[in-house]
Order: sequence, then C-alpha cells, then structure tokens
Amino acid sequence: MTTVALDKVPAGTWTIDPMHSTVGFSIRHLMGKVRGTFEEFTGSVTTAARPSDCSATATVAMSSVNTGVRMRDDDLRSANFFDIDRFPHMVFEGTGLTENDGLFEICGKLMIRGVTRDIAMGVEFLGFDETGLQGEQRIGFSAATTIRRSDFGVGAVGEGEKVVVGDKVTVLLDVQAVR
Repeated sequence: MTTVALDKVPAGTWTIDPMHSTVGFSIRHLMGKVRGTFEEFTGSVTTAARPSDCSATATVAMSSVNTGVRMRDDDLRSANFFDIDRFPHMVFEGTGLTENDGLFEICGKLMIRGVTRDIAMGVEFLGFDETGLQGEQRIGFSAATTIRRSDFGVGAVGEGEKVVVGDKVTVLLDVQAVR
C-alpha cells in the first residue's frame, strides 16, 4: 500500500464484507500443505489521514473452519486443536499502519484459545471504489502473516523426523470493506 493510495481513501469506519472477503490459512501436513478458510467472521477497518491512526478489528468463529475434509475439520474443532466449546472465537485487534521500504504493516494482538500474542501483518492496498455496484464506497486489501500454533497452545507439536502437522501457520486475508 502506498501513502498516495491511502491518502485517496476517506477517513472513516469500514465494515468487512464477508461475501467478498476470505480468512484463510496454510499449514504443513506430512509432505504437503493443507489450506483452509474460516467461513464466519466479522470486523471493521478504520482509516485515517495518517497511517499511524488506522486500525482494524476482526472476530472469527472457530467452528466455521473448512479445509474440505470433514474428519479433519472436526478434529480441528475438538479439544485437540481449537477447543471451540471453550474458545469459540479468534480475535484480532490491530492499531496503526507503519511503512518500511514502501510496504505497510499493521501490528496488533491476536487471541486464539484464550492466549494473546503480538503479531505483525504485511498489508497490500488493493484499491478504493467511490461508487461500488450499489453506490457504496469500498476498499480492498490483502494481509498476511506467519504465526506458530504452539505459541497459542493449538495442538501438540510433534518431535522427531516425521512432521504430521507443522508449527508454522501462514494466515492470509483478502478483504473488501464497505463504508
């Protein structure tokens, strides 16, 4: 996201449009990668004249995990991983965009399974539409980060040579938000 592009976006609060947004992840499983999404989430983005005054919040329903394999999704929902009966939501609260060599980053707090950690997400601004399909103002962006599931107490991390489920999780967001 460039400062020039951000300057064109009006200050205000934007509600994440779940029909045009994706909360996804990728993690190593055996000799490959598994990708998945969370189907239910809410959130907002606040834009401001200064990038450091921007913020974002999001709440994700952990029960809505979808990797395309029901048995795996049920295991992820269980106490083995997300423990959705005790911890139904993942929550992100980010404050302030910073610029480093032309790239933006938002720092914030991520809570999974009741454990909160500081994270930083790289942010790419994808555009601003003054008059969307229904006359609404829209912004779009992608964001990504890598976290360690062990930092949040999500599942046991195996030892030895055979990696069944990796510790590093790549979190990928594609978001459209409406003012």
